[in-house]
Amino acid sequence: MNKMFNEIADSCAWNIVQEVNKGWSNDKKYYIQAMDCRELLLRMSDISEYEKKKWEFEYLKKLDHIDVLMSRPIDFGICNNGQSVYSLLTWIEGEDAKDVIPTISKTDQYRLGVKAGEVLRKIHRVPAENNQMSWAEVYNLKIDKYITNYKACGIHLKGAESIINFVEHNRYLLENRSVSFQHGDYHVGNMIVTNSSDLGIIDFNRVDDGDPWEEFNRITWDASLSGLFASGRINGYFNNDVPDQFFRLMALYIASNQLSSIHWAIPFGQEEVDIMLERAGNVLNWYDEFRTYVPNWYLANYTI
Repeated sequence: MNKMFNEIADSCAWNIVQEVNKGWSNDKKYYIQAMDCRELLLRMSDISEYEKKKWEFEYLKKLDHIDVLMSRPIDFGICNNGQSVYSLLTWIEGEDAKDVIPTISKTDQYRLGVKAGEVLRKIHRVPAENNQMSWAEVYNLKIDKYITNYKACGIHLKGAESIINFVEHNRYLLENRSVSFQHGDYHVGNMIVTNSSDLGIIDFNRVDDGDPWEEFNRITWDASLSGLFASGRINGYFNNDVPDQFFRLMALYIASNQLSSIHWAIPFGQEEVDIMLERAGNVLNWYDEFRTYVPNWYLANYTI
């Protein structure tokens, strides 16, 4: 067994340790199978992230009472001779949802989307910590940063003017928004489809507080894969009674996210920049250059 695991309780009872090379996190991730056949996920980070990772681990415990198939926290501590911090979680067995969804029927795509929405609604029932700043203050600062970083990055996004104008004219929607627990990166890339066709949620390493509707800012990943899945996610979240105000806010969050994604992609190389530029182009098409606030892939009604 690798010596860097020695300080982790019961690591001597692990008989399979396999590195998992998926996701955008800087964490080192490992699939663990213990001698008692339990399957676990080990996440390791540099010791400099101790406080951040401890907060994430403790905050994730807020979901202990929620009836959701998800990676659940088991143990947290320091290992690797004091050089690393680790989080040990339950493992969800299955296939990546982004690989499964394109291969299944339209009905099942929508059904899984509805499930994703229902799960997210349960997560958002968990209250946020007490924050001194209002959500409008918090997110307006983000918007300012997104616009500044985009203008300074030197990469031109066709249609950026339409996006910025839409964002500027809709900041008022942020006033008086409630705040809840957030997964932080909720989209099809962080979901697992089990052998029984259930939906599991993984990668809670970006947990945060915020407007629950902001969690739809990454539905662009879902919609690019399946408009039916994305539509089901919205309808499932609202139990088929979607308020008009939601679409206006979702459009604002998606618009601002397109600006931030260009700047975010630069350190990952030109290929990733090109992907984000293509995604932003798709978003502009979905929203008719943001002349509308309901995306063209959305289906209000779909019979399962």
